[in-house]
Parts: sequence; structure tokens; C-alpha cells
Amino acid sequence: MKILVVGGGGREHAIVKKLKESPLCTELWAAPGNGGIACDAKCKNISATDIEAQVAFAKEEGFDYVVVAPDDPLALGLVDKLAEAGIPAFGPSAAAARIEASKVFSKDLMKKYGIPTAKYEVFTEADAAMAYIKAEGSYPVVIKADGLALGKGVLICQNEAEAETALHEMIDEKKFGASGTRVVVEEFLTGPEVSVLAFADGETLKPMVSSMDHKRALDGDEGLNTGGMGTIAPNPCYTPEVAEECRKQIFEPTMKAMQAEGCPFKGCLYFGLMITPKGPRVIEYNCRFGDPETQVVLPLLDSDLLQIMLACTNGTLADTEVKFKNESAACVILASGGYPEHYEKGKEITGLENGQVPGSDVVVYHAGTAEKDGKLVTSGGRVLGVSATAPTLEKALEKAYAASEQIHFDKLHKRADIGRRALNALKGE
Repeated sequence: MKILVVGGGGREHAIVKKLKESPLCTELWAAPGNGGIACDAKCKNISATDIEAQVAFAKEEGFDYVVVAPDDPLALGLVDKLAEAGIPAFGPSAAAARIEASKVFSKDLMKKYGIPTAKYEVFTEADAAMAYIKAEGSYPVVIKADGLALGKGVLICQNEAEAETALHEMIDEKKFGASGTRVVVEEFLTGPEVSVLAFADGETLKPMVSSMDHKRALDGDEGLNTGGMGTIAPNPCYTPEVAEECRKQIFEPTMKAMQAEGCPFKGCLYFGLMITPKGPRVIEYNCRFGDPETQVVLPLLDSDLLQIMLACTNGTLADTEVKFKNESAACVILASGGYPEHYEKGKEITGLENGQVPGSDVVVYHAGTAEKDGKLVTSGGRVLGVSATAPTLEKALEKAYAASEQIHFDKLHKRADIGRRALNALKGE
């Protein structure tokens, strides 16, 4: 099969590398791809959100199958447009992608179908939202932009002043553009966070191995929220008992709810969960593979990713094997200094050959890299994801960090404590 992966980040690189392993895959392209993905697939520089150009390219090249990885093109209906052109694709329809593209849609869905989540209200005016927050009188409080905001539209406010600033920036100053014209104000939940990605074919859902993301920019979970500074899998807080509770109260009810709403979910459904003292709660849904979670989950997948994806599209997931290795994985993100705020691009990256650390079985996934004058340079905030698998989490972390020491670029920033919380949980601390 001739396959196109839409997107150009670390998640897409992880998908490309896994698809390459499938005997069904004979030719692989990525659009736009990036400097590192170019080592594994042919790249065509088309923006992921240029729906018309993506469809035209898919038709022109005669792709047998398209994997739409990022949230924006899914929300814009790329899968629907490809279907109209007779090209099967992996990913939800635009109607089903609302589960991520609109926080209001997803929160109302959970309320309507009794899926456990945080208490919330929706507002379009800063004053009304502030009045509600003052009446509730409970801090911290969580304020979310309704639409997509590159994973940065969620603010945790510790007091009244912070809440006022956040609402003013979102609603009045349009910090996140149209995404913030409606906001969700919700109660702050406590407990360990767990990410669970799941394959879905509209009826059947098969969860992948659980993972733990590290969102804050600095060690000790300090600093600004980012798109993710590292991940580990499996998540030790996600016990078999918790998994069963999630299946019964969250996963299956969500699939049924989407069917009942006339937009069955096909593709990868991501559950951002919090294991609260009162049981698991949904913090958020994503309509696609999480990044950087994909960079630890897919290396542990023991089954053929392409066959699973095709089953999701064709509605045959119930009869398709989804098996994971009984190992651990760790991913350390190497970011540009200053990320997630202001950072410089174009820094030369050294220590890699063909995009990888020579003589190492660690995999380097490229998120923000480009080729310039024959050299690999930085082109984004998150630059590389250094991923390792091993029989234990400790060993996987050791391998990932050792390999990350081989890679250099000016103002490189990484956290030194990825996986520490998980190791402590494993020790029962």
C-alpha cells in the first residue's frame, strides 16, 4: 500500500516509523513532514491545514490510505473530504472531532451521558464568568478556551486576580483568537493524571498502554505549561482495577454517547484522566494520538499498526489483535531554550547520523527539525523526542537520558526529572 501521513511533528514521526514496520506498507509519504521524518519517508511541503491541497495531492499521487494525525485538519474535515474523493483515511469525521475541537461539546456530552468529569459552566462574557468563580469561591480554578489552542488554552488560576487576568486575555483580548470566545470554567481536580490512547472503529474501542505526560517546562513540575516535556509508559497509577472502572464508566459510555449523537468515533481517541479520591474523571478528550505520548506508546506496540488502523476505518477492530510488549518506555523531549514562549530557530543539531544516535537502539523522533544547507537545524519549540524501551522503567529512563547526552544544539533545554514521579509511585512513595 502507498500511504500518506499528514502532519510534521514528533507524533507523526512515531507513526511513520511504526507504519514502516508493516509488510503491507510499500511506499510512505508525509506532508509536510520535517527534517528527521525525511530519513524515513518522502516529504511534500504542504501545510497540514491546507485541506484542498492535501486532498489534491492524495488524488494526484494515488494514495491507498491516508493517516490524518493532527487535530486541526481533523476538525477542518480532512477525513470527510478524502472520503468524498474515494480515499480511505484514519481519523474521525469533523463531527466526531468536536470531542476535542470544542470543550463545550465534550463537557456537555459528558454531562448528558453521565460520564464522570469536573463540575463546570460555560461563559461568553468575562464578567459573568468572574461572578460564577467568586460565588464558587474555590481555588485553584481551571479556565479553558473552547476551541483548539495548540495545547496551551488551559489555565490553572490560583486566585481571583489570576482568574480575572486569564478571562480578560481569553475573552476580551482574544489571546487564543476565536478559540477563546467561549470559555469553560471548571473545578480543579486532584490526583495522579493518566493518558490513555485508544483505537476506535465507531463501535469497538481497544485501549493502548497507559502513559504519563510531563506538561510543565521545568523540573519539579514548575514553570509554564507546554505541549509536553517527556512521557513514560505504562503509568503505574493506572492499575488493572482503575482500568476496569475506566472501561465501564468512561470508555464504553463515550463510544455509545458519540453513536447516540450521530457522530460515531473512528480513529484514535485520547482520554486525559485524573484518578481522584472519588474515582477516575475525564479532564479532556483528544481526537487523535497525543504528542509526546505516542512516542512511548507506539514503541511498545507489538501488533501491526497499519492493520489496526485499517480495522478502525473498516469497522473490524473487534477481530483485530492489539497487543503490547510487557516492557517500559521513556521519552525525553529536547526543546529550544525559552520554549513555550520565545525561542530561536535555525540552531545546528549535532550528534546524529541520518537523524539517529549512532550505535544506539534508542529512537530519536523529530518534532521541530529542518534541513538547511545540508545540515539538520532546529525549527520549533519541541525539537526532538529521545525514546527508549527496556524491561524496567528505570532502565528505559537511563537509556533515554544517556542518548540525549550525545545530542547538542545551542540553548538546548530538557527536564532532568522525567519519570521521577512514576518511579516514586512504583516504590510506593
